[in-house]
Amino acid sequence: MITFVPLTGFLGAGKTTTMIATAQALQARGHRVAVITNDQGAELVDTALVRSKLDSVAEVTGGCFCCRFEDLVGTIRALVDGAGDVPVDTVIAEAVGSCTDLQATVVRPLRSHYGESMVVSPLTTVIDPLRYLAFDRAAQRGEPESDLSYLFRQQLTEADVIAVNKLDTISPERAAELMTRLTADYPNAAVIGYSAKSGDRVAELLTAWDGPSGNRAVDLQVDYDRYAAAEAQLAWMNQDVQLSADEPVDLTAWGRQVLAALGSWAQCAGAVVGHAKLTVEAADGDFAKLSLTAAGTEPTIDRAAGKPATSARVIVNARVACEPGELDTAVRDAVSTANAALGARSSSTAPVSFKPGYPRPVHRLAATGA
Repeated sequence: MITFVPLTGFLGAGKTTTMIATAQALQARGHRVAVITNDQGAELVDTALVRSKLDSVAEVTGGCFCCRFEDLVGTIRALVDGAGDVPVDTVIAEAVGSCTDLQATVVRPLRSHYGESMVVSPLTTVIDPLRYLAFDRAAQRGEPESDLSYLFRQQLTEADVIAVNKLDTISPERAAELMTRLTADYPNAAVIGYSAKSGDRVAELLTAWDGPSGNRAVDLQVDYDRYAAAEAQLAWMNQDVQLSADEPVDLTAWGRQVLAALGSWAQCAGAVVGHAKLTVEAADGDFAKLSLTAAGTEPTIDRAAGKPATSARVIVNARVACEPGELDTAVRDAVSTANAALGARSSSTAPVSFKPGYPRPVHRLAATGA
């Protein structure tokens, strides 16, 4: 019997870091764990990071799990069948950060069609407390709910577990107030605060996955037009860049410069950053991975490169509330800024920014069909 753990949550919440931390914790307990990343496009930065930490990794691209349901099932089967002498017993999968309605379109269909071979854990929504507080401040000011705020709220409403990641980024008093508020506002969910980066209280999240599914009998009423409009506010870019230089370049510093310049542009343009991530990988496999989750903030170094290099392949994943052409220009300018600062040259694939299409799930089961 396979245990399937579904993760959802808005862009930049730390789903990938959570997936790595929990997978490693489960492995330490003797489990054989595989993980699945997911995105609207291809060439995923997160997949490279996960593969540097875990052995059994796959991805579903070209749409969310709800619209790629059969691909998800096929990927789970491939991971289990290809596990070798020690079979996989747990699969953790993170959905696209702009996806919602997963109870009806993924969790219930899996339980209904594959319940004899698979236990589906409670649906976990990972949130960044600073992102939550930003949306909450807008609501407290009486501003009309934006489509992005609507999407964020739907992800919380359908959660069996609300996993408040990065709790160490706010004060203890603010953290306690936030946890109390979430527990009151979402009574069907278990609310867990932790830090995936440090590993603090990750064990409590694993315990919650063994608990009941509080939203199992609740039907989420999703306005798919608003859902689609929220996704369409974001331009999505997956860009491939070839980097070269006459003298070895600090790959981590180059990546930091790109994201800092992109964040400064977003701040000036008033563009909400869902997330911007990049890897800078040398020919020998050494790589840096950095991320940005808000305009005008300092990029986070998720992994530093071990040494400078004269050539590298760069993958940029950016999700920003702007027009695709604007994001293409902003990333190109940010790369040029980093090149000038670090003495590098670059060539890239043609701009690939796009806006997701209307979400059309393969299945949508009501609670009575669970």
